[in-house]
Amino acid sequence: MKQLVEGISKFRRDVFPEHSSLFGELATGQHPEALFITCADSRIVPELITQTKPGDLFICRTVGNLVPPYGDSDSGVGSAIEYAVTALNVPNIVVCGHSDCGAMKAILHPERMDRLPQTRSWVRFAEAAREVVLSKDPKAPEAAQLSALTEENVIAQLEHLKTHPSVAARLARGGLQLYGLVYQIHSGDISAYDANAGSFFPVDGRLPSATPPSRFQFFSTKEVA
Repeated sequence: MKQLVEGISKFRRDVFPEHSSLFGELATGQHPEALFITCADSRIVPELITQTKPGDLFICRTVGNLVPPYGDSDSGVGSAIEYAVTALNVPNIVVCGHSDCGAMKAILHPERMDRLPQTRSWVRFAEAAREVVLSKDPKAPEAAQLSALTEENVIAQLEHLKTHPSVAARLARGGLQLYGLVYQIHSGDISAYDANAGSFFPVDGRLPSATPPSRFQFFSTKEVA
């Protein structure tokens, strides 16, 4: 804890005074640009890999960056989604997976969760991704399966997001954008899911969208007969 105490001292002494005007603005409210859902893994620091400031991201961290479908769990994840979309009116939601994810490894090897009953129950929200990967090539090397699972899991969680009423309503109106990212810890590379192409592409000056087309663009002045 020595490092933690020294860090707090440095923040109060050096960092806070340098950004005091920003913290003054944030003291009475927040207007984040995105809800950023990522893994609880200690190696993932959203503000670092996106180079954002305090107040820019509303962050929700879960094991395996998993998002339970609406009604399947009364976890704080659903509350975070609802608050970000409805109360904060965020225009974007990002689901970010990463390489070497312990949750993804556990999904490939369920036997490793014998002493982790809560984890075993939680990672069921990635079962669809696991089945997709194993159905493609059940004899693929484990490293290839893990990489594919990491990507498929991001896609699966984006689908779960759409089951939440607040998200579904905003998507239907065209008022919300979804993005799926995978961060490579060893290289710093980040790829994004392109819903139109059905594949991941490097983020290099362009961020592909995972947003489905809006389903109704009416609310016209026509009267219902």
